Amino acid sequence: MFRRLLIANRGEIAVRVIRSARRLGIHTIAVYSDADADACHVRLADEAWHLGAAAPRESYLDASKILDIARRAGADAVHPGYGFLSERADFAAACRDAGITFIGPPVAAIEAMGSKSASKEAMQRAGVPVLPGYHGTDQAAETLVAEALKVGFPLIIKPSGGGGGKGMQIVLSAADLEPAIASARRLAESAFGDPTLLLERYLPAPRHVEVQLLADSAGTVRCLATRDCSVQRRHQKLIEEAPAPQIAADVRSRLHAAARAVAHAVGYQNAGTVEFLYADGEFWFMEMNTRLQVEHTVTEEVLGLDLVEWQLRIAAGELLPADTADAEPCGHAIEVRVCAEDAAAGFVPSAGALRWVQWPHNLPGVRVDAGFETGDTVSSHYDSLLGKVIAHGASRDEAIVRLRRALASLRIVGVDTNAAWLADALAHPTFAATTPTTRFVADHGDALATPALPTPVELCLAAMAFVLRNQNAATERSPWSGTDAFRIGLPARQTLLLRCGSHEHAVSVESCGADWRVSTSGKAHAIIASLTGTTLAATVDGCRAVTDAWIDGDRMSLWRGVHRLDLELIDPRHVDVSASVHEGELIARLPGTVVSVSVTVGDLVAAGDTLMVVEAMKMEHAILAPKAGRVLTVQYARGDRVTEGAVLVEVGVEEPTA
Repeated sequence: MFRRLLIANRGEIAVRVIRSARRLGIHTIAVYSDADADACHVRLADEAWHLGAAAPRESYLDASKILDIARRAGADAVHPGYGFLSERADFAAACRDAGITFIGPPVAAIEAMGSKSASKEAMQRAGVPVLPGYHGTDQAAETLVAEALKVGFPLIIKPSGGGGGKGMQIVLSAADLEPAIASARRLAESAFGDPTLLLERYLPAPRHVEVQLLADSAGTVRCLATRDCSVQRRHQKLIEEAPAPQIAADVRSRLHAAARAVAHAVGYQNAGTVEFLYADGEFWFMEMNTRLQVEHTVTEEVLGLDLVEWQLRIAAGELLPADTADAEPCGHAIEVRVCAEDAAAGFVPSAGALRWVQWPHNLPGVRVDAGFETGDTVSSHYDSLLGKVIAHGASRDEAIVRLRRALASLRIVGVDTNAAWLADALAHPTFAATTPTTRFVADHGDALATPALPTPVELCLAAMAFVLRNQNAATERSPWSGTDAFRIGLPARQTLLLRCGSHEHAVSVESCGADWRVSTSGKAHAIIASLTGTTLAATVDGCRAVTDAWIDGDRMSLWRGVHRLDLELIDPRHVDVSASVHEGELIARLPGTVVSVSVTVGDLVAAGDTLMVVEAMKMEHAILAPKAGRVLTVQYARGDRVTEGAVLVEVGVEEPTA
């Protein structure tokens, strides 16, 4: 076994690898960028080395820097995790040439599967079903347009050298074809350094089913059950489960046989995943991920094994057990990816400092793989994944119940998260009672993304929490320094103005000895309450409940199960001088880079027209005209870096001609 392992990654997967390696007695070496100097994986590793600037190309994608550190740190193996350099054949070859073991498949296997175009052609030759499309080397725009018309619509454009759903574009008509090709090419070049694209017939509502496998140097291939990863946004998975439900035994056998054929065709070794599109008992090869998958945890839970450990053992020369039968899963496991993003705003990524993080550890049947803790910072330079919550149960229903309970106890303050969306998705009949397809987010995502609004009782509790916080913090009890609305000979009464979203609510709080009378919207409630740390215990009109309340200055987060309600205490004595957006101004939600500008000053635009495209957190975000009008200003050009809150474009109403 290896003595010293360098993990060429960050975040959740770096933490995951470190823990398995440490259990095996392996010394762990982390690497970090400027943005990750105090990150969780840096704190957990036995030692950590600085890579460079925050930008991935200057740190986690710089193979020469990572190999130089590996040599200087005395690493005898490198684990690439997923993303970044994990499927780069040139990096695996450089590790091999330096005498350092790459924890992954042979270089030839990565090369064979590194191009989606070449791999699909190889799979066709191996007899594995493949959807019709264009996988050619002629990448001229006119050629791609001509081939797309042959394939027909709808079709999907994919970066040939990519993964993780990045850069994919669904095209429904010829009118949308050229802009989609341009966008996919930009993202392919940016994310993978390879602008090559492939075209493929698009199935409107298939399932995404995959087979996890392990293969050793003796040619033994073990299929480790199936997974279903159909719930996706922008082709990136949100919910995954194992085994894939409602797959007939004979179809499962054919899926395993196809996965073995793929592995044997390229001489595969180590852990890998073969992905298929599935519909009505038929399936088609999509790609092979020549690395560990984010969703490997659900396979581990139903089979009781450690895939990272087996990656290390196989890379060290160990062989798989001699028994020939594929492992049978026990029970059912479901994973959700908790990401820093605003689901109500179309899953726009969120970045910032994490003020409070409480993962649902120590719950029955629940596992947490996380890369962030309280005090960490979510950077706009990287993927938005914060961590994964996994539930295992005797049945799919039990796994759903356990997972929803776990999400209800999750607490994250400092960035927006998709936790509430995930919990509501698990409860949706289309997910809970049936097996969803890749149309799930398109069909139900908007309804699930409706932001939670506070009830009158919750507004009263929030006001009480602010009052109790002030009481707990008071150090002087004179009438002049008190914050409890003391009045001589009269009940202490005060009115708090609370803002939630764009709505403001007045709440009256009156002290009645040890009790309180709190009213809003014309209705009063008798409340007995105490605030200890972040725990708000309250009896409202005789009904007792406990909830969490996080208060920082004039801002509060209050929880209704998994739903976080964000409120602000407004001081009516002061003029609101918060940075409001002038009508017509379009601002950047996150720091990013402008990748295209579609308009110039003076252009007339219609509502919904794309004015600019900004890339942030590995995704492109279109800046759309909110209304019809004329472009008044364009503040940035292609290639410019923008900061959060920057005004990008201003659109004014076009006055009718007299």
